[in-house]
Amino acid sequence: MRRLIWFRVDRSVIEQAYSFFHQKLKVYEHSTSEREMDHIEDTIASYADAMSPSLFRELSGGHSSFLHEHPMFLADLRHSVATMEAMLSSGTGV
Repeated sequence: MRRLIWFRVDRSVIEQAYSFFHQKLKVYEHSTSEREMDHIEDTIASYADAMSPSLFRELSGGHSSFLHEHPMFLADLRHSVATMEAMLSSGTGV
C-alpha cells in the first residue's frame, strides 16, 4: 500500500478541492445529461491543471492523465474524493 504524504499540502487547499470535487461528483453520479457530464469533466480537468501540484501528485500517484481521460474519469474523481476525505479526517500533517 502506498504511503500518503499529504503533510506537504495546506489543509485549506485540501478542503477547497474536496468541497469542489465532492459537489461535482454528486452531480455527475446522478446526471442523465451527456452535456452536463462533459462539462463537469472539463471543469474538473481544468481545476486539476491549476491545483496545488503537491495535491495533484498525491491524488494521481504520478499519472499525468489523471482526471483527464473520459474512460477513467469517474473512478479518478471517486478516488480523489475518498483520498481527500481521508486526509481531512485523519488531521495528521495537514
